[in-house]
Amino acid sequence: MSHYSFEFPYAFLLLPLFWFCFRECRARTMAIYLPYIHVLFGGKRVASKLLDILKWGAIISFVLALASPVKVTKYNNIKKEARDIMLIVDSSKSMLDRGFDNDNPKKDKFSAVIEVVHDFIVKRKNDRIGLINFASSAFIASPPTFDKEYLLSILKKQVVGLVGSRTAIYDSLLEAEYILTGSLAKSKIAILLTDGIDNMSQTTFQEILKVTQKSGIKLYIIGIGGESDLEIEKLQKLAKEANGKFYLVSQKSQLAKIYSEIDKSETSQIESQGYKEYTYYYYFPLVVSIVLFLIYLYLKSVKGITK
Repeated sequence: MSHYSFEFPYAFLLLPLFWFCFRECRARTMAIYLPYIHVLFGGKRVASKLLDILKWGAIISFVLALASPVKVTKYNNIKKEARDIMLIVDSSKSMLDRGFDNDNPKKDKFSAVIEVVHDFIVKRKNDRIGLINFASSAFIASPPTFDKEYLLSILKKQVVGLVGSRTAIYDSLLEAEYILTGSLAKSKIAILLTDGIDNMSQTTFQEILKVTQKSGIKLYIIGIGGESDLEIEKLQKLAKEANGKFYLVSQKSQLAKIYSEIDKSETSQIESQGYKEYTYYYYFPLVVSIVLFLIYLYLKSVKGITK
């Protein structure tokens, strides 16, 4: 964004001073007499006006140069500290159970979860987000990406049974840890959603616990169902050791609030640093002033051009 201004606008106060001086302090100067020069300029009256135009043109241009016209261009340097987020979604057979969405009891849990995850992705405009679909094994549906349209199209294609019917929570967490460990982002987050107990992972609880403790990746775990459906103590410990939090929900509305809470607590840092570029144009009126002043002096020295 650019605009024009004067660096020293007070210089225009000199104009009344010049006007007063020329009106009250008239000087007598010698001039060379050239007969009939007035014929060239159409008489003394025209010559007098010409001198006035040259004189005030030179003065106004000079004052304009002193005021220093400048073009100011503003630039904004926006620095974004984006996060890398891995969404880990359970697609085991139990996710086909209904009744999770009070507004639509016939909708299965997985469809309701996908809707909430969709809204979460749309809100995270400045972050890279990846997706892991897990059941009997972990399937990396998408690595972290800024392309939200691509990610949302991948999300729509996820279905229950794509990678089996059982539950491999620890293996899916391990995959997310590997992906995020290789990321250059300063802030890395994993959000795991499950409705069951791990019964398929090759990775043990103690192994994944050690990995989460060392990785520095923040872990949020969302459990769907009751206490008998989940290994709550283990999930709580994983989240705590990874500086995250464990949530237990039983309805879609609660799940939406949890994702919204995570979204607000994990805001991306955006810093805007502005700077200005100055382009000076004082030399244009200065050159005009010098030229007009030289012409004025030349004609002033000719007797036939004076008032």
